[in-house]
Amino acid sequence: MNRSPWKGRRPGRRRPRRWSDLTPRQQAAVLTLGSVQLSLAATAWADLARRPAEQVNGPKGVWAVVIGLNFLGPILYFARGRRR
Repeated sequence: MNRSPWKGRRPGRRRPRRWSDLTPRQQAAVLTLGSVQLSLAATAWADLARRPAEQVNGPKGVWAVVIGLNFLGPILYFARGRRR
């Protein structure tokens, strides 16, 4: 008789982690990083909205989408999207 520990489960599939599965330290890290990400994005979008198109490298619409990328988008906008 074959008693596999995988009976009823597909190999390679795990149950998604829930918030309650995280330690308090992990929860704090997620909240902190999420807050930083949202702050960066909000600041970048506000700057983009107030900045004239002549002072932006490339189309403003493209930069608005790029800013939505996690961490990388707002950093790219501040580093490459604005003319000085």
